[in-house]
Amino acid sequence: NGLFAPYWRPDARGCVLGLTQYSTKHHLARAALEAIAFQVTEVLKCMEQDAPSSAVSALRVDGGASANNLLMQLQADILGAPVARPADLETTARGAAVAALIGVGKWTVDRAFDQESAISKASEPRSFSSQISKEEREYRTSRWSDAVSKSLGWETMTK
Repeated sequence: NGLFAPYWRPDARGCVLGLTQYSTKHHLARAALEAIAFQVTEVLKCMEQDAPSSAVSALRVDGGASANNLLMQLQADILGAPVARPADLETTARGAAVAALIGVGKWTVDRAFDQESAISKASEPRSFSSQISKEEREYRTSRWSDAVSKSLGWETMTK
């Protein structure tokens, strides 16, 4: 329960704000994608504060969620930095599998790289750039912060 990094608040609860009688399941789906993008951005900003010399100039993504073009565009907009998605969305899983095959002697390093070149030619990587102004980004971030503050303090006492 609660809200994890970077807030670490066990008293937070999920909430959806701004609904009207005209809100649809599409609005809820977009809100979920926006929440992912805001949370990723907040964690990255905390990392920048912890290591100021390593500011995020671009974000490289992979995995299932990165297949969603809207999520990747929202991430670029909210982060204010390019988001790069490889042709192979499951690079982490593929890398682990290839390492295991090499480790048990079923593949050689040379074969692994031959496979990678064939895989990478199957489809093109894609990059997403922010399409909103700095002012719009700051406004959206402010609204997100307001929403997060409304999710806090909901822990109930059951003792």
